[in-house]
Amino acid sequence: MKRATLFLTLVLVFSLFAFGGIIDTIKARGYLVMGTNATFPPFEFVDAKNEVVGFDIDLARAVAKKLGVTLRVIDFAFDGLIPALQADKFDIIFAGMTITEKRKEVVLFSDPYFDAGQVIVVRKGYKHFDDVDELTNEKVAVQTGTTGDLMATEVPGIILTRFPHFTEALMELSLRRVNAVVIDSSTGEAYIKFNPNLEVGSPILSAESYGAAIKKGNEELLNFVNQVLKELKTSPYDALLDAWF
Repeated sequence: MKRATLFLTLVLVFSLFAFGGIIDTIKARGYLVMGTNATFPPFEFVDAKNEVVGFDIDLARAVAKKLGVTLRVIDFAFDGLIPALQADKFDIIFAGMTITEKRKEVVLFSDPYFDAGQVIVVRKGYKHFDDVDELTNEKVAVQTGTTGDLMATEVPGIILTRFPHFTEALMELSLRRVNAVVIDSSTGEAYIKFNPNLEVGSPILSAESYGAAIKKGNEELLNFVNQVLKELKTSPYDALLDAWF
């Protein structure tokens, strides 16, 4: 009789995970897994306490809190985030990720939570650019897989160097190994505040929005995240913006 009861219990537990939705699975597990690339301040970066912090972390923590679970953050190479999401290594990506039609072919995106654009960062005193097309024959650095990478790749004759982290690209610029870096405006502006030898050398080149990425098929989680973002924007969102920007 005890064996029969144990067997029935195991069947019920298996059924929960086999047939329950993604939100039930996260709640049963007790934590939400967020994938990011923690080299993108003020959205995500490692602080003096060796903890990953930033605007995106706070947004993900708000989602986890609404779910009644804790947040676990996995730091990953930016260009590997979507493949890892598809392989179920994360539940969600918050990584200052631009919503693009190409990415929408392979993941679900939340409603936009931040408007941004690309700029060209140069050393002070170097020539400025009105458009990315003017980078022909220039030595340019980008972070692999970012919107800046995609834009620069389209420029004929550009001498392009890719790096896993945007900080490495900007270091190359400071060391005069490249002449420009194509990067998200908010991050570029945050970086040059502490590096006075650099400046933004272009207008904003594109209009884009960031969204949280979720695996296709997990519409339940997508709808939940959108609801949390909507609720945040009624007041706490402004406080987060003030804190990080």
